[in-house]
This record gives sequence, structure tokens and C-alpha cells, in this order.
Amino acid sequence: MNASSLAASSRASTPMATTAGAASAPAAPLRLHRLAASGHCHRVELLLSLLGLPYEVVDLDLRRGDQHQPAFLALNALAQVPVLEDGELVLPESNAILVYLATRYAPEAGWLPRDAVEAAWQQRWFSLSVSLLGPGAASPRYRALTGQPVDPASLALGHRLFALIEDRLARAAFLVADRPMLADLAFYGYTSQAPIGGVSLSDYPRLRAWLARIEALPGFVPLTNQL
Repeated sequence: MNASSLAASSRASTPMATTAGAASAPAAPLRLHRLAASGHCHRVELLLSLLGLPYEVVDLDLRRGDQHQPAFLALNALAQVPVLEDGELVLPESNAILVYLATRYAPEAGWLPRDAVEAAWQQRWFSLSVSLLGPGAASPRYRALTGQPVDPASLALGHRLFALIEDRLARAAFLVADRPMLADLAFYGYTSQAPIGGVSLSDYPRLRAWLARIEALPGFVPLTNQL
């Protein structure tokens, strides 16, 4: 991995009011290895910003193959971003990182489930972020951004997912409860940019209002669409 790939930029973020019950801050800034346009990386960076945690980013150029260089493979043998470093801890996989950050640094801030039902629903949405959000929103977005044709079956899958979310939001302000939780962050990025891939959100007013509620959270950072 060349020097430009390893260059880290530090970020200072403003914490949400709900982080009053957070645990002690990290001894040193966390380090997030990312592709800025990745929704998986964005969900982690969004939580870092919402929690007001100090962190720095290491941007990888996946098209150049930075993820296959020995320095990065030593962090994640699967050659995937994001990867979080917190002291001696090296943790890949976006949803796992979300759970770690909320549990380690903001256990009382409301991001984690408060009972078995919330835990089950959050796990369900995490699963759907892989089985439906990936092929139904992330993939069409990526193909559109890279000038490739989009599979109509992917668009149909995206609409199937967003109809499910629209129905859920008739009964709660957010995906799991009436407060934002980790599942909401897992879904925000790719959902917000689904129209880039041809999945219109015009038929989902409650979903659009949910996106706006997330964007109104103190410390919100947007997802770039620049590869």
C-alpha cells in the first residue's frame, strides 16, 4: 500500500446530547480504514460522528487494489472495508463495528436494544441489510456510479425492501423503536442514495421522512457519491 493510501486524516466530531451516559473516551483517536463512498464505511463514520468520538480515516483506493496489499491484509484477510482500529483491537465488518462502538463508548445512549424484542428486531434489520439492502440498493447504486447497466431484478428487490420499511415506519419513528438505533444507521446510506441506482423513493413518504430525521441528528455526516 503506498504512502497516499496510508495517509490518515483526523476528524473531530461534536457529540449528540444522548451521549451523556457514554463510557470514557478512547485513549487515542480511533482509526477507520474506509472507502468514503461505501455505505458500509459511512454507517461506521456516522456513528463515530454522532458519538463525538475522535477518529482518523485511512482512505483506500479499491480500484487500485489497496485492499490486497500486505499491510491491509494483515488487518483483514478478507480484503474488505471498513476496518476499525482501537488501540490493539482490529475489528472488521461494519455492523460488528457499530455494536462495538455503542457498547464500548455509549452503552446508555439508546443505540443498543433495551429488551429482547428490540434486540431481535435490530438483528433482523442487520440481516436484511445484507440480504436485501445490498443487492436491492447498494449494488444498483454502484453499477450506476461506475457506468454499468443495472439489473431490473435488483430494482424490484429494492422496491420490495422499501415497501417493507414504509410499512414498518407506520408504527414507529425508526426501524426498531421510536428512537434511532444502530439498525437505522446501517440502512441510512444506501437507502438515501438508492435513486442514483434507479430505485425511486417517491412512493415512500414515511421512508423519506425517516431519512430526514436521521439527517437532523446532531453530528450527522452525509455519504459521498464520489468514487
